[in-house]
Amino acid sequence: MNASKTVRALAAALAATAVAVALPALADDAMTPAMTPGMNPAGAEPIAGDSVYKAFHEQAGIDRIIDDFVARVTTDPRIAERFQGANLVRLRLELKQQVCYLTGGPCTYSGKDMKTAHAGMNLENKDFNALAEDLQLSMDKEQVDFHAQNRLLAKLAPMQRAIVTK
Repeated sequence: MNASKTVRALAAALAATAVAVALPALADDAMTPAMTPGMNPAGAEPIAGDSVYKAFHEQAGIDRIIDDFVARVTTDPRIAERFQGANLVRLRLELKQQVCYLTGGPCTYSGKDMKTAHAGMNLENKDFNALAEDLQLSMDKEQVDFHAQNRLLAKLAPMQRAIVTK
């Protein structure tokens, strides 16, 4: 495997972490974040500065990415069942907030912390792999620079410990 394919595979694995972020919290309508003391409910601190936010084409680009992404995951035969019964309006809202916040944009994340949001879902690494591939396709469609994608993915990757339980 050449270096670019290796980097792309790693990026896909890291992206998977992020994507499951909104799955469980979106099924109910409570907007109050449940936090573990000292934990940022968005799962990470934002990237300093706004260069990554700008590379994502600011809010309009993030909106397009998340809209495309939700359409992908809800029709992806590997994971579509995970989204049955989910509040897709809320899913889009919270993912847009989270990505905007994490990329250094002017947003605040209003959802639950990652561990609470995904409790009882029994998510597996294969779910994350599918999500990561779908997220990457959506970022590629928006023509987000690969370096900017990786900066976001680096923020999302550590969330896997809180989300994958099976």
